[in-house]
Amino acid sequence: MPRKRRFVSDAMITLTPMIDVMTVLLAVFMVTTPMMTNGIDLDLPNAGTTVLTGTDHAMQISVDSAGRYYIGTLMLPVDEVVTRAVAMRGENPNLTIVINGDTHADYGAVMNVMGKLKTAGFQKIGLRTKLEN
Repeated sequence: MPRKRRFVSDAMITLTPMIDVMTVLLAVFMVTTPMMTNGIDLDLPNAGTTVLTGTDHAMQISVDSAGRYYIGTLMLPVDEVVTRAVAMRGENPNLTIVINGDTHADYGAVMNVMGKLKTAGFQKIGLRTKLEN
């Protein structure tokens, strides 16, 4: 009389693909996060002794003393800055814009980007300053 053999499968979940995906995501976030928070070296104007706090994540736009516009360390024309801000608003409808204007920046350059952002429909736009000592 022949014996019946049972088929036993080794059901295992392999973690290698999940670890690979997580490593790639970690690398992407490590590369992109500093670009959104760090910028160029500016001499910000003094404006008081208190800090405004908020819970929103803000997009940093910088204007240097020569009137050039930056997102992070990437120098862009003002229209491209507005285009990228509008694209980011598609991902986060409550996006706040913070403009970092150098103390020696042309007032018109700062107001130019602020006006174009207002025209593009942004309501939350602020100017960054440093604390007085």
